[in-house]
Amino acid sequence: MSFTPPLKDLALSMRAAGFDAALGEALDWETVQQVLEAAGDFMAGELAPLNRVGDQKGARFENGQVIAAPGFAQAYRHFVEAGWNSLSAAPEHGGQGLPKTLELAVFEMAHAANMAFTLCPMLTQAAVEAVAAFGDERQKTVFLPRLVSGEWPGAMVLTEPQAGSDLAAVSARAEPDGEGGYRLTGQKIFITWGDHDAADNIVHLVLARLPDAPPGVKGISLFLTSKFHVDAAGGLGARNDFRAGSIEHKLGIHGSPTCVMLYEGAQAELVGRAGEGLAQMFVMMNAARLQVGVQGVAIAERAYQQALAFSLERRQGRAVWSQDYPAALFDHPDVRRTLVLMKAKTEAARGICLACGVAADLGHAGDEAAQARQALLTPIAKAWSTDVGVEVASWGVQVHGGMGFIEETGAAQHYRDARIAPIYEGTNGIQAIDLVGRKVAGDQGAAAFALIEEMAAVAGDLADHHALAGPAGRLADAVEALRAATEWVIANRGPEALSAASAYLRLFGDTAGGWMLLKAAALAGDGDAWASSKTTLAGLYADQVLTGAAGLARAVASGAGGLEGLTPEALGA
Repeated sequence: MSFTPPLKDLALSMRAAGFDAALGEALDWETVQQVLEAAGDFMAGELAPLNRVGDQKGARFENGQVIAAPGFAQAYRHFVEAGWNSLSAAPEHGGQGLPKTLELAVFEMAHAANMAFTLCPMLTQAAVEAVAAFGDERQKTVFLPRLVSGEWPGAMVLTEPQAGSDLAAVSARAEPDGEGGYRLTGQKIFITWGDHDAADNIVHLVLARLPDAPPGVKGISLFLTSKFHVDAAGGLGARNDFRAGSIEHKLGIHGSPTCVMLYEGAQAELVGRAGEGLAQMFVMMNAARLQVGVQGVAIAERAYQQALAFSLERRQGRAVWSQDYPAALFDHPDVRRTLVLMKAKTEAARGICLACGVAADLGHAGDEAAQARQALLTPIAKAWSTDVGVEVASWGVQVHGGMGFIEETGAAQHYRDARIAPIYEGTNGIQAIDLVGRKVAGDQGAAAFALIEEMAAVAGDLADHHALAGPAGRLADAVEALRAATEWVIANRGPEALSAASAYLRLFGDTAGGWMLLKAAALAGDGDAWASSKTTLAGLYADQVLTGAAGLARAVASGAGGLEGLTPEALGA
């Protein structure tokens, strides 16, 4: 159950994603390497040993209090003291001002070491972005520096029993208190790290309705409230009027307390302007969506490492290559193929997420094309990477065989933990709808076609490469399939495109993943076994994933395929 930080792989993926363009004048690769190494040491030494503890012991709800899993509170204090919470935040708010891409690489290692733990600082990052973008001077002075440092973690408070993905149904109320503030009343569910004892205070960003708010999403506003009242100097006062009613019993991420929160006239402040809560929420949500994509990469990396180690230890059967008996599982062709595909998909997803991070960094500097690239890649990074996380974790169980189905080996935990990521922060079906409806059709495919041309150029540049010509040809074919599917999506809006959305997102992710693997392989060269393995990864991925692009393009073009006329009774209801 140990974790080895994939430092060389991370650095190569960052380069392939174009991180050189985001370094800036104040940062160099030597410093980046130092940050990655220090982060790897911390995550492997401090967080990874608690991963199994969190799964087995979990967070507890006792006497109305939420108690973090054993060791988590101390680890959180150490995490904050080491500065890992403040990497990309602006220096004027106490942050280190480092690129978002570097923060994503650091958080990948944190998620891989302990996903349940890292959900807490991950959601704090989302709160930081919302308060920095929309908060007033008091909120930026009093709350933002403490969110940035991690002294006070943040929680996103959106979901209600009747309002999951459909936030238009939010019914929590915010009543003016006559003194310039508000009183929140209502119930929220599925609030990750909504309450715990790992910090002195917790800041909640809550969607609620004012008394005169219109129905639907236009009536939603965003409010800031905290577990304890806070004075103008940041001092803590009496307990505020909200509490956890219970915590959920979940399939995985047991170390992360998922709370039912009860607001009983809690004192709160409006964030930004009334009625603009949905737009403000999307700032938090998009930050979280990219981080969730990184979770998919992280859990895949952790599952792959464990499966590889087991395949080298477990001996079964005769090896067809060496004739050894009993042979390590690794020496059986299908097991080795599975492991290589696990690693290839993990590195492909890593590249997509980091490319989105690079676009975020360049977009933050004012590059409008990069802003469009970030918007396009965010749903792909979130959905495709989390699907990869589940797929690779499932393959990890398979490599273990029957031992993988036994909890003692730990392989099952990765699968259970991974399964939430395609669901939260907008299900992957919603990500696909967002991709075809807003990100592709919204600008008539401008951002999508720009990326398609860039991927085609890489395939063309490597067409004569001595080792990568074959994979480059597969990429070229996949790019053309994606181009045709993109044209179809733009021409067939409405139910047809929505029915094809998930197939289209998978096609886009498969193709972009191959693009990133080819770029990484070309950069790595063939100087040693590690470098040469990148060519093998790109080749197997091209043969077993990119060759499916034409079929996915046909699936996209099938549209609704008769779905509209089906009745529940026809399906056995």
